[in-house]
Amino acid sequence: MNTFGQQLRLTTFGESHGSAIGGVLDGLPAGLSIDMERVAAALTRRREGDSHHEAVTTRKEADAVEWLSGLLDGTTTGQPLAFLVRNNDVRSEDYDALRDVCRPGHADYSWQCRYGLRDWRGGGRASGRETVARVVAGSVARQLCEQKWPHFDIHAEVDENHCIACRIDGVPAGVGNPVFDRLNARMAYAMMSIPSSIGFEMGAGFAAADSDATTWRDEWNSDGTTRTNHCGGVQGGVSNGMPITFRVAFHAPVTTPGTEMVCLDPQLHTLRKVDVEGRHDRDHIGRLPVVVESMACLVLADMGK
Repeated sequence: MNTFGQQLRLTTFGESHGSAIGGVLDGLPAGLSIDMERVAAALTRRREGDSHHEAVTTRKEADAVEWLSGLLDGTTTGQPLAFLVRNNDVRSEDYDALRDVCRPGHADYSWQCRYGLRDWRGGGRASGRETVARVVAGSVARQLCEQKWPHFDIHAEVDENHCIACRIDGVPAGVGNPVFDRLNARMAYAMMSIPSSIGFEMGAGFAAADSDATTWRDEWNSDGTTRTNHCGGVQGGVSNGMPITFRVAFHAPVTTPGTEMVCLDPQLHTLRKVDVEGRHDRDHIGRLPVVVESMACLVLADMGK
């Protein structure tokens, strides 16, 4: 449950208020030169987001990557690539009021039921802080995809409906598998693993439910491309050479606004008003496009032939 991928496997570790967030990326080929500045730039996008607010979070982390293994002079050796990003700006005492109660709209109660205990300090591993490891690994995976496919390009942004819309160019036809291991199924799995995600669609998505056959099908051009791309670049679970397009919906409201909330005491089965302190994102949606790109790159690097 902490490992993603099959041929290229990412295992992540760490909690919001633990010592560090980190990961091990296993299955990388030897000889891939990693551009460290691009990794740092991806982490900056995750940290700063794209927001009208002066700062999307009041937590200040340098997000400096420490590379522990799998690199020699900046080039992969073919061995597990291990890394960590230390948590420096933690104020765990701000969350003491939540030690025995569960907030609404969070994973507090469900994780308590699953494990019999939970980390109340900023949500523990259920926090969006966990995505730091995804972005580091995803930046490496992106560079691997660019090495495989010279015209590879990916871009995600927040659209007018507050969803994250992603377009991927340069993936050749033939990437993916049929039946249970479809490329679109893997994408859905990856996107729905991101904290706060609540919906996924490829191509025309749910609008296709109201389409007829002549509207839906993507008619051919003589060069093997199609005139439209309602399928989002994937047919029968395999890429068809057209741009891969999808959207991911995340719940927009910040569920912990830093004010008084009615919380559940699961031991006493009572409700209690709690003045919730701590530092919470002002705009988590603006920080998510780079996380979406990272997960998509991990999928493609894993499945790419």
